[in-house]
Amino acid sequence: MISRRSFLTTSLSALGASALPAIEPINRAGQSRMQLGVAAYSFREKFQWSRGKEQKAKDGEKLWSILDFIDWCADHNVPGAEVTSYFFPPDVDEAFLLEVKRHAYLRGVQLAGTAVGNNFALPKGEKRDQEIANVKQWIDHAAVMNAPHIRVFAGQPPKGTPDEEALANCLEAYQECLDYAGKKGIFLGLENHHGLVAKPENLIHLVREAKSPWAGINWDSGNFHTEDPYGDLAKIAPYAINVQLKMEITHADGKTKEASDVDRVIKILKDANYQGWFTLEYEVKGTDAMIEIPKILDMLRPKLG
Repeated sequence: MISRRSFLTTSLSALGASALPAIEPINRAGQSRMQLGVAAYSFREKFQWSRGKEQKAKDGEKLWSILDFIDWCADHNVPGAEVTSYFFPPDVDEAFLLEVKRHAYLRGVQLAGTAVGNNFALPKGEKRDQEIANVKQWIDHAAVMNAPHIRVFAGQPPKGTPDEEALANCLEAYQECLDYAGKKGIFLGLENHHGLVAKPENLIHLVREAKSPWAGINWDSGNFHTEDPYGDLAKIAPYAINVQLKMEITHADGKTKEASDVDRVIKILKDANYQGWFTLEYEVKGTDAMIEIPKILDMLRPKLG
C-alpha cells in the first residue's frame, strides 16, 4: 500500500510539475510584523449583494456596496480591506473593479485581498471545471484591483470518496489555479476550512505538494474544531500567507464555543515570524458588528504594534 505522500507525489507528476520542489515553511527575514485589516464578511448582512442575490434592507437601512465598506475602513483607520467576492454585484465588470481600486487608493486603504467560495475536492468533470473557471475569473479580477491574495477552499468531496482520492483531486485543481495565478502575481491561500482540511495534516500536505511560490495557507484562527486547536494552528503557521482572526474557538464537539485567546494567537504567529495582514473576520452571532468591531480594533492595535 502506498503512503499518502507517495500517492500525492505520483498524482502531481501527471500535472507535469514534478520537477519543481515542494514548498517549505516561509523563511522571512527580519522580525514579525502584522498589519490590521477587516474582512467584508464581517458585515455580511449589510451588503446589497450576497453570492449573486440581492439582500433586503432592514428597517429602511441603506445597504452597502464594496465602496461603502472601503469607506468604513478608511473612517475607522483600518489600513487593509479584504473585499470578499460574495458582495460584488453579479454583473461585475472591469470598470467597477477599477473603480474599487481607485476608490481604495484615494481613501488610503490597501486591498489586502479577496476571497472566493469554491470546491476543489470534486472529481474531474464539468462541476470541478466550473469551480476552477470561477477561481481563475477572480484571479483576473484580483489582478485588476491590485488585490494580491485570494482565500480559496479545499472543499468537501462527494460522500464516500476515499481521502487520498479527494486529496489528489484537490491538489490537481489547486495546482491548475496556482499556475494561472502565478502569471498574474496573485497568491492563493488555502484555508483551514473544515471538510478535507479539518485537521492540519491534510492541509500541510496540499500546500507542501503544490509546486508554486504563490501557494500558502490562509490561516484562520477559528476553524480547527479539534482537541488542541492552538497546537494545530501552530503547526500550519509557518506556511501562512494571510491571517484571519476569529473571536471564537469551537470545541471538538462542533458546538461549544469559547472566546479566542487573542494573545496566544498573536504569539503563535510571532513565533512563526509571520509578516503580513492580520484581518478580523467577525462572526459572533447575536451581536452588532457595527458596535463590536471598533472595540476589537482598539484592543488589537497596541497588541500588533
